[in-house]
Amino acid sequence: MMRTGGRLAAWGICAFVAAIMWNAAAWGRARHPHVSATAEDRPALSQPYVAACVMEPVSGTVIFDHDMHKPWPPASMTKMMLMLIVAQKLHDGSLRLDDRIPTSEYAARMGGSQVYLKPGETFSLDDMMKAVVVHSANDATVAVAEYIAGSAAAFVQIMNEQARKLGMHDTHYYSVHGLPPGPGQQPDITSAYDSALLARELVKYPDVLRWSSIDSTGFRNNTFVLRNTNHLIRTYAGCDGLKTGFYDRAGFNVTATARRNGLRLIAVVMGSPSKRANFDAAASLLSQGFFNYYNYAVGTKGAPVKQVVAVSGGTVGELRPVWGQDLSVFLKHGDEKQGFTLSYDLPASVSAPIKAGQQVGTGRVVIDGRTVASAPLIAPAAVARGSLWQRFASRL
Repeated sequence: MMRTGGRLAAWGICAFVAAIMWNAAAWGRARHPHVSATAEDRPALSQPYVAACVMEPVSGTVIFDHDMHKPWPPASMTKMMLMLIVAQKLHDGSLRLDDRIPTSEYAARMGGSQVYLKPGETFSLDDMMKAVVVHSANDATVAVAEYIAGSAAAFVQIMNEQARKLGMHDTHYYSVHGLPPGPGQQPDITSAYDSALLARELVKYPDVLRWSSIDSTGFRNNTFVLRNTNHLIRTYAGCDGLKTGFYDRAGFNVTATARRNGLRLIAVVMGSPSKRANFDAAASLLSQGFFNYYNYAVGTKGAPVKQVVAVSGGTVGELRPVWGQDLSVFLKHGDEKQGFTLSYDLPASVSAPIKAGQQVGTGRVVIDGRTVASAPLIAPAAVARGSLWQRFASRL
């Protein structure tokens, strides 16, 4: 439930109306070409941000774009890449949530937001990641990076390799934490679009959303309270992530995601002049997305499709596949009449024996010749091999 007072609700409505006036022309607009800019030369803002975009993560469709390829310092949103690498390693089993993460002298010296780790102090990976994601703790970030790669510098190399794999062409990392660069150092650089691409990967991992949806939690035996820096967790219905970032030249940044009525959206807002403007803009962009778009249900898990498949050598001569999972297509309200094609990739026949739930084909939603969504088609029940006579008859 969204917790907000009457004053905050009224303020949010005003911000929403203002954002609609500011942003109406940008909805559905083609992507901008790469634009070079630096944080030191912050432009006068006609919108409450330098760059922004809204993406539907399943299809990767961008439904709002304001200079989304403009290079910009992400500040602590840099930590999103560490979040992804940790989530991937948890998924493949090379990390465990109960792994003990030690604190080095170097990690303990990190400034900015921190949980005041002491050299030699250890915490579980799960606790360290809560400190990273909820509190944006720089000391915990470095400790986790060192545990995985041996050093923060080595981990930065992993971050940049992962960015290239994801197609984040506007991005280059120089740190694991996103703190302002020191003398002679380069700032981390990304874009609103690249941040949305990264978020698109992050929302695939339940542990990431578990951490990023925490409002507040205890640390160090509850002697230190971690309070989520993403205020939208508390004020925007359906919001369950992801990460904020700020320092003076970067302005206020947020990558936010929310889920409503079966639809998830990601909004990235960068370079806002204030925290309030940053969160208001993200909330307004998400609300416009949920108002204008929805997931149109095409197939329901367990429901049969119209096409049948012959069975060779089985106790039955044919089977009717069912959907192995729900299938929907991301549409703008009113676009249903433009039409789409539902096609079934199914063989002419399958050979027994067949297991219940065995995939026998794929259902695809095609728009303008491009597959925009797909789901497996499976056998609704097991089919045993038939008798000698049945196998012979099936060949006739």
